[in-house]
Amino acid sequence: MSFTRAELLAFAGTSVPDLIGPGCRLLISGINPGLWTAATGAHFARPGNRFYPALYAAGITDHLIDASDGMRAADKAALIGAGVGITNVVARATAKASDLTRDEFVRGGEQLVRTVERVRPRVLAVLGVTAYRTAFSAPKATVGEQPEGVAGASLWVLPNPSGLNAHESVASLARAYREAAVAAGLRRGAVS
Repeated sequence: MSFTRAELLAFAGTSVPDLIGPGCRLLISGINPGLWTAATGAHFARPGNRFYPALYAAGITDHLIDASDGMRAADKAALIGAGVGITNVVARATAKASDLTRDEFVRGGEQLVRTVERVRPRVLAVLGVTAYRTAFSAPKATVGEQPEGVAGASLWVLPNPSGLNAHESVASLARAYREAAVAAGLRRGAVS
């Protein structure tokens, strides 16, 4: 699947439904949907995004998911069956996260807390320390498990898998994601 720039821009301001099923133990929150994600309706769908390779390398999924053309029903079922849910801090799709306002992040953080209250995962993992700092008014937060939880869930701030986060590799992302998965009690692959 491919899109022209104009086709992608037509998805600005739209949203992508959360991927959350019963038994969600690890709720992963991206910053916001990119335009490719909005166009395909699949989280982290942009070709080259390292999210699904990192989940696979961490042992969270039993196969490598390719969402660049949209999410297959079997892949959705695999994520839900593994206890993984996906949402975003801000629902509005943009060309880049820097297009979001501080107010959008704050409102998105409040909505994310409501989602955690409803879903009741063991772990909330926010992918992107800058987004977390803004959304939760925690300017000194660092990557890793946070001292405070959210609505009964432990809270982890993990590296964003976007290619713009160039100093992270699939291997380093996988190590970080594995820690949160272990805390959530996921039992797939090498995660215990």
